[in-house]
Amino acid sequence: MSAVELAKKIPDFELPATGEKSIKLSDFKGSNIVIYFYPKDSTPGCTKEGQGFRDNHLKFRRANTYILGVSRDSIKSHENFKAKQKFPFDLLSDKEETLCNLFDVIKLKNMYGKQVRGIERSTFLIDADGVLRQEWRKIKVDGHVEEVLLAAKALSK
Repeated sequence: MSAVELAKKIPDFELPATGEKSIKLSDFKGSNIVIYFYPKDSTPGCTKEGQGFRDNHLKFRRANTYILGVSRDSIKSHENFKAKQKFPFDLLSDKEETLCNLFDVIKLKNMYGKQVRGIERSTFLIDADGVLRQEWRKIKVDGHVEEVLLAAKALSK
C-alpha cells in the first residue's frame, strides 16, 4: 500500500482497539475522523496530547468528528492508558505498523545519541466520505488540538 495523499480517499483498514474491538475506517462512514499518531502510552507529551483531545471530545462530536489515537503499544498498555486518563475515544494498536506505514509516520529519531525508528507525532483529518482533508506532521502538542478542532468544525459546515 502506498502512503496516503491529501484530497484522496483513504483505503479501508482494520486494527485492534480498546474495549475488545476491532475498528475499521468504514465503521465511521458519514462522520469525520481525526486519527492522531503518538509515540508511546503514558509518556508526558503523549499524555498531554491525549488529554487535549479528551477535554475537547464533545466539541469534536458536535462537529460530527470521531477521534482515534494510534501507537505501536499493546492493547493492554492502551487499556491502562485510556482508563487512567479517562479517554472517551478508542486507542488502536498498530504493532505491525500497517497504519503507521500507510500514513508514513515511522521515522528515524535521535534518542540519547542513537538513531531509533519511532512514530513521528502526526494528526490526520478525514472527511465523512473517507477523503484525507488535512494533515499535521512533526507537531508540537501546545495549541495543536485547538487547530485540529477548527479544521473539523470547518469541514462540518
